[in-house]
Amino acid sequence: MESVAVITGADRGLGHAMAAGLLEKGWCVFAGRYMPDWPELDTLAERYPQRLHIMPLDVTSVESVRAAAKVVAEAAGHVDLLINNAGINLASSFRALGEAPQDYDNMHRMYDVNALGPLRVVEAFLPLMARGTMKRLCFVSSEAGSINRCERDGWYGYCTSKAALNMAVKILHNRLRPEGYSFRLYHPGWMRSYMRGVKSEVGDLEPEEAAVPALTYFLRDRGGDPHVPTRHDEDRLVLRDWLGREWPW
Repeated sequence: MESVAVITGADRGLGHAMAAGLLEKGWCVFAGRYMPDWPELDTLAERYPQRLHIMPLDVTSVESVRAAAKVVAEAAGHVDLLINNAGINLASSFRALGEAPQDYDNMHRMYDVNALGPLRVVEAFLPLMARGTMKRLCFVSSEAGSINRCERDGWYGYCTSKAALNMAVKILHNRLRPEGYSFRLYHPGWMRSYMRGVKSEVGDLEPEEAAVPALTYFLRDRGGDPHVPTRHDEDRLVLRDWLGREWPW
């Protein structure tokens, strides 16, 4: 049976780089597209016309997510790997309280995309994952969601949305791990990405650099080998970064 992956937010940046990496490994990839004007996925489809399937996907819309699941059901019939990558960080999130009025509409938008979006996707695709062999649920989170390590005095919308995502994944883990599903939470590092709508000129990593350890982490089974720091028992949910380091909740 062909290995099938679904990736949200695959238009550009990390999602696009992970789609390319999986295609190079021989996977069949269903790439969620939110911005039809961006040509990167079309260029990638020219290289992999048989294994890359581009589909509209807005994670804030139940109808859009269900329609995407229907596309995958009709074309592949199952999903092995689900990567919840779509996310946003709006500039208004950086404001500290008292410096400028908080933009609560944008906070709602970030929560809708970053925290509720993955839940919508998991709910819609879970029946297809039940037919797969890998049953792996992956989520791109952030160190910004770590309460223990929080040192910021702003970023309310982004940090709280990622903390909410982490809690949602923990609840999913509690529910689905006994049924054989495995989970990966990943902090990709400070990337020169498109999180704010345009390509950032600052950051430590290009998305392509962050995608390599992401796929290694997402695809590798975790056993009990004490000599491999990124391998732990699947029953323990952890958040790891691009260097394999574990982050506290």
